[in-house]
Amino acid sequence: MKRMVFLLTFSAVFQAHCGAQGIYPDRNPLVAQMVNEVSLTNLREDIDKLVSFGTRQTFSIQTNKKKGIGAAREWVAGQFLQDAQTSGGRMTVRMDRWLQNPDSSRRPRYKPTELVNVIATLRGTDTADHRIFLVSGHLDSRRSDVMDSEKAAPGANDDGSGVAALLEMARILSRQPFPATIMFVAFTGEEQGLFGSRHLAALARDSSWDITAMINNDMIGQDNSSETDLVDNSRVRVFSEGIPMKETPAMAAARRAMSGENDSKSRELARYIKEICSDYVDNLEVELIYRPDRFLRGGDHQPFAAQGYTAVRITTYYENYYHQHQDPRIEKGIEYGDLPKFMDFEYLRKNTCLNLATVACLAAAPAVPRGVKIDVSRLSNDSRLFWDPPATGRAAGYLVLMRETDQPMWQKRFFTRDLQMTVPYSRDNYFFAVQAVSSEGLKSLPVFPSIGR
Repeated sequence: MKRMVFLLTFSAVFQAHCGAQGIYPDRNPLVAQMVNEVSLTNLREDIDKLVSFGTRQTFSIQTNKKKGIGAAREWVAGQFLQDAQTSGGRMTVRMDRWLQNPDSSRRPRYKPTELVNVIATLRGTDTADHRIFLVSGHLDSRRSDVMDSEKAAPGANDDGSGVAALLEMARILSRQPFPATIMFVAFTGEEQGLFGSRHLAALARDSSWDITAMINNDMIGQDNSSETDLVDNSRVRVFSEGIPMKETPAMAAARRAMSGENDSKSRELARYIKEICSDYVDNLEVELIYRPDRFLRGGDHQPFAAQGYTAVRITTYYENYYHQHQDPRIEKGIEYGDLPKFMDFEYLRKNTCLNLATVACLAAAPAVPRGVKIDVSRLSNDSRLFWDPPATGRAAGYLVLMRETDQPMWQKRFFTRDLQMTVPYSRDNYFFAVQAVSSEGLKSLPVFPSIGR
């Protein structure tokens, strides 16, 4: 039986622990409570169930109720629907269907085929808040031959781990009210060419969805490497782009003016995830990887980045190539195949906690401060920043963040209730950002400033 989560408001829990003094601890008590609800047993059971479908290859059978991609997606949708029943009507589940034409060299043997993303949407409680925080994994699995749709393709870690994390997050988060909307997406067709994410990213852009952050989870449950035999379940990678894929000339000019090559919105999201990890997840460290993804590989975050959205990928620190994209077999004394027995479920639990804490904090926090600028109108050895309030959500105050120009993480923070702040540090020697803070201590994403006078 799945564990239940008690429905409490953020402010009620926060005030019970902290009073109304305006003190902002690193851990919000309700977020910490939800993190503690993540169940290793649930994750293991969900992985075993996903593997039981035999193959989840994109073009495998869709009509069998026990085997293939069709049965797998119906089961995932059914799990989301169970959560929707306890969400007070805020969660809805839909099958995002479209006809995929055979326009890729990876699909020469196939006719146009219906593909399906499984989407659960936890609607925000603030009708004026149109922000969407999208978290994803991909449902499909593969063998050595990416087009083999019949033989066993367990896909335990790639990417049963990402889908299991989605299911566990949905179980817990669906019972809590959030001002902003959270979208849980199990993509299809990732292994054949990111078909599901390409489709949804284009739909999101055409429909003007306000996707504030997209977090893609792909292979987050295995802790060891092939060839080098390294093992570590205390680190996880977050990949983020520097210069945005869809940078306009105006964006490029602003980036050059501020030397903001390492302060794209995706980089700020990656830093935010690293700080959330430090605050909420014990015995886990986020390693920031300053690349969109790995060499020769791709992920479902990339189509969203290509559409101009803020998107990152979370993935295991070490990769074992014997256990991904491989037919299950024993060859020269090595056992190949993406099987549950090769997974570290405690590692998967911690990475699920990281995702849940990040999404919960973002969806409950105010929107970002608008129009953040740094004053360059005069020569000075101090730095003045100014901004406007968030479009939605009530900010109890703001944090001005500061770091040396060669440092990856913010080193100092200064609190103010005003819409401007002057700090005694030269803008020539430091980078700055501003984030909004709620009365419960929940912080928005940081905003890197533009030039102001």
